[in-house]
Amino acid sequence: MMRPPPRTYNIHEAKTQLSKLLAQVAHGDEVLISRAGVPVARLVPIAPNPTARVLGTEAGRLVVADDFDAPLPPELLASFAR
Repeated sequence: MMRPPPRTYNIHEAKTQLSKLLAQVAHGDEVLISRAGVPVARLVPIAPNPTARVLGTEAGRLVVADDFDAPLPPELLASFAR
């Protein structure tokens, strides 16, 4: 089902009817706010929060080498100085 295009309000209307506009947005509609007929802002619903991440799903699948934080060999360090 196609939604109708967003309704446009001038700045004065938007200021005086902000609660009404926010109710429309909370319902899922978009609202455009214009100055002298030129759109300057768009009110849109906030996307719902993504599902909570589950920690520990990669446990046992990743391995960190024992020398992970050991100093780099001199020849490798020299290649960064070029």
